[in-house]
Order: sequence, then structure tokens, then C-alpha cells
Amino acid sequence: MAAAASRFDVVVIGAGAAGMMCAAQAGMRGRKVLLVDHATRLGEKIRISGGGRCNFTNRRVAPDNYLSQNPHFTRSALSRYGPADFIALVDRYRIAWHERSHGQLFCDDSAQAIIDMLRGECADGGVEWATPVEIRAVRKIAGDAGVYEVVTSAGTYSCASLVVATGGLAIPGIGATPFGYRIAEQFGVPVVPPRPALVPLTLPPETLERLKPLAGASLEVEASSNGRSFREALLITHRGLSGPVVLQVSSYWQAQAWRDGEWDPVHIDLLPGCDVAAWLAGHAADRALLANLLAERLPRRFAHAWCALHGWERPLNQFRPAEIKHIAATLTDWCIVPSGTQGYAKAEVTLGGVDTRALSSKTMEATRCKGLYFIGEVVDVTGHLGGYNFQWAWSSGFAAAQFV
Repeated sequence: MAAAASRFDVVVIGAGAAGMMCAAQAGMRGRKVLLVDHATRLGEKIRISGGGRCNFTNRRVAPDNYLSQNPHFTRSALSRYGPADFIALVDRYRIAWHERSHGQLFCDDSAQAIIDMLRGECADGGVEWATPVEIRAVRKIAGDAGVYEVVTSAGTYSCASLVVATGGLAIPGIGATPFGYRIAEQFGVPVVPPRPALVPLTLPPETLERLKPLAGASLEVEASSNGRSFREALLITHRGLSGPVVLQVSSYWQAQAWRDGEWDPVHIDLLPGCDVAAWLAGHAADRALLANLLAERLPRRFAHAWCALHGWERPLNQFRPAEIKHIAATLTDWCIVPSGTQGYAKAEVTLGGVDTRALSSKTMEATRCKGLYFIGEVVDVTGHLGGYNFQWAWSSGFAAAQFV
């Protein structure tokens, strides 16, 4: 641990993915760096991600995979340090990895390998550590235009560049706090109100009761909200809707959820890629139950429960053409109105944060507060599910490190 009242070139608050990346890279540039954190175990979000194997990036990263009040903000950082750069780092440490669907990359073994790699990079950069410590105050020294002080339970540290990498509010059980937003507000940097993102959606009690026979069903669908669609797995639970496809649309549903006194709906295509109207019309003369035909393309239990739910427990040849048309429309656009989300405890990340319109996209520095930088999840940049948020941590951390 660094001595009290020490002077550093850079102090990074937050030893998560973005913080360790930034500290290591700044140290390798010859900067004297201190990494400060309140946690006893570092990189917890890395350790628990991807089922313990860390979905550390995605081959298909592009600015379109991120939400922000400034949609173009991510372009600069992503272009200067992208997935190929991080993959090269992982390979240099001989960490075995594999690719899953949609370009997602995971460790073959434990996510701990990524944490160890980042700590190794910090060691190579000569980074000093002050952990675990309580941060009691952050202030700018009066009369000194470029010096900040971080007052902790272990002493006071001053620096010319202060980097805030404290994350968002998701998963409070592993230490998430609003500390980074408070620092931003203290120094007059605006904050976009945070909300849970990549989070399961809840349903009203009457809808849950109606859908109880479908609970536990899992199937691939296409879901959309506010003009954005995703095709992945849906899971119907006793609390509402979950699964990757729901986590994806949750960020867009929240973005404009309350409208004219009602929550916006989520639209679900249960048979994506299928011309359902033509398929059903081609079987209109069949004596088979509708549920049995649907079971050819949907999980059997779901197909039968779905038909029972709608009162469609008849052979196909007993439906009128107008009814077949209505069934097709319902299957391709199942409209559900959520009542909310399961909150930060179940959220993967945070939507909102330090307003990107108040930061330099090149340096991550606050445009009106020299020497103050914000990186990672604390910033109003929210990636899709699938390694995009970790890539933002690497890219934004690297970007800031080139200028601190």
C-alpha cells in the first residue's frame, strides 16, 4: 500500500475492468499510478461474468451495439482499441478461449485468468495499490488548477489526473455504489439518470396468473421494443420474462417505457423466419390439432399450453380462414406489456451515467474540468449483452490512459 500523503501522476478510483486496464496502460507510459478501491476482492464483476468464464469481448463490436445520449461517442475509443487488441493481450498470456454464438468470446476455464492478467499488466506498469480503503473525500486543491486530492482511510493522495472507474449500480451485492455519479455531480459534470439494464422484465399479477401454464418454457424468438429487435432465447418465469432476448430489449424498452400513462409493450415473434400465415394456410384442411402442428416448430409443452391459453384446442380444419389469420398474427406479434424490471440486483449493467456530452470522446476527460476522467460503466454507455460492455471497459480505459 502506498504511503499516506503521496503524490502521483494518476489516481484511478475503481479496480474493476476499466480501472485496471487504464492503470496498467498509464503505468506502461511511465506515469506514476495509484489504483484505489474499497473492495477486498478485486474484479468481482469479471469473476462472476459469463457463468464464471467471462465473456470478455465480442468479435462483432461496433458503435451500433451501444446506447448513449451521444450515439457516436464510442467510435473513437473502439477504433483505437478493439476486440482484436484485447484478444492479442489474452493470447499473450496464453489464456485459452472459445467463441460462442453471435461472436461472443469466453475463457475456456476460469474468469480468474482475466483478473490475473490485468493484475499482471498493472505489475508491469509499476502500478501501486491502496485497497481496501474507505474514500472519505475527493477534492480539487484550491489555487492549484490541476491537482486533485483523494482522502482515504489510509491517507491522502494527490494527482494531476483523477480517473473515475467506479462502475454503475448493477449488482449491489458485489459492491456497486453511486459513488462515481456523486464525484461527477460534485465537479459539475451532468449525469443521465441511471436505470437497470440488461435485466429481466416483470409482468403485472393478472398477466402472470394467465401465463402461469407457460412458466419454465424456453424457446428462440425475435423480440422488439422501440424499434430495436433481437433474435435469441426467451425464458418465461414465475416473475415475468427473462432470457438473453429479453435482457437485450430491456434497455430499449426502458429508454421510452412510460408513454401516455401506459408502459410500452414488448413484441415477440414466436416463429421468427417463418411465413406463419402461409404455413398455417397450407395445413388448413388437416385434421391434426393446431397444438400438434405448432409442436413441430415450438417446444411441445409450450405449444399445447399456448393453444389452451387461447382456446385453440381444435383440429386445424375446424378453424375458419379469418381465425387462421388471427392465429398467425398472434404467433408473429405476441404483444406483452411489462410492469417493470427486476432491478439492479438482477441487472447485468446500468443504463445512463456520466453524460457523454460532457466528456471528450478521444480522451474521456471532462471538457470543463481539466484532469478529471470517467471510464467504463460509470459513463452513459451501455452495451448489448455478449461481451460488449467489457470491450467498452477495455477501450475507454485504454483511451484515457493515453492522455492522463
